[in-house]
Amino acid sequence: MIKPGTPPLEVTELKAKRIAVIGAGKMGSILLQALLGKGLLVPDRARASVQHADRARSRATQLGVTVTTNNVEAVHSADIVLICVKPTVVRQVLEEIGPQLTPKQLVISIAASVPTSYMEKILPASVPVIRAMPNTPCVVGCGMTGICKGSVADQNHLRLAHQLFESVGRTVIVDEKQMDAVTGLSASGPAFIYIIIESLAEAGVKVGLARDVATLMAAQTVSGAARVVLETGDHPALLKEEVTTPAGCTIDGILELEEGKLRVTLIKAVVKAAQRAKELMFAE
Repeated sequence: MIKPGTPPLEVTELKAKRIAVIGAGKMGSILLQALLGKGLLVPDRARASVQHADRARSRATQLGVTVTTNNVEAVHSADIVLICVKPTVVRQVLEEIGPQLTPKQLVISIAASVPTSYMEKILPASVPVIRAMPNTPCVVGCGMTGICKGSVADQNHLRLAHQLFESVGRTVIVDEKQMDAVTGLSASGPAFIYIIIESLAEAGVKVGLARDVATLMAAQTVSGAARVVLETGDHPALLKEEVTTPAGCTIDGILELEEGKLRVTLIKAVVKAAQRAKELMFAE
């Protein structure tokens, strides 16, 4: 297991790699922008593809890289091929670009629910595959990505993918059987947190704060609490106790949360999202 922060091997330096992004939509563009912005990728070593010509022109202007509607053209000479399309079209894309790929190239897919074994069966033998699940906070460099490797990929491939996604946040390496859980927790999780922030802000308005002030306070409170968890490594329950003084106001609020079953509801939300993640590959 590679721990976050482990220095990448010299052979996995991103700067020396050519990267193709198949499906430069929201997440594909976020990854490209982060790599380019941090100097881990130079524009002439990047290519991307989209479905429509007008989108290709706008993406090329936005990103400053070559963008085409031809997937085969995009992967030509690429060292890393990022598959950033919907799960239902992964087969079509892999069948299209597969004949152009060799074992010297690395395929990284961010398509939810699509196993590495499925992709390996479509691609030529010995083409290494990494599966990843980033989330939308990658757009501000605070993303969370889970990655796992297929049967062909080795530790160097894993280190390379780790380095790539560390450019947009934090990365953990998990067993593939846990990838749907990653989708349910960290990929869907931001939506759950936005609802919590919105609710806290509404509560602030209810008790007399201006809406913009309440929203700022709610968002910063969530951000700060998360940072304390990350930087101290303490269990959230322990940190909660530090805020909850005897006979204070916080315990009354916590009792309301428990009565409203917030804890159980959040657990159920993640479980339901993880279950749904298993089905996306076959969804229409």
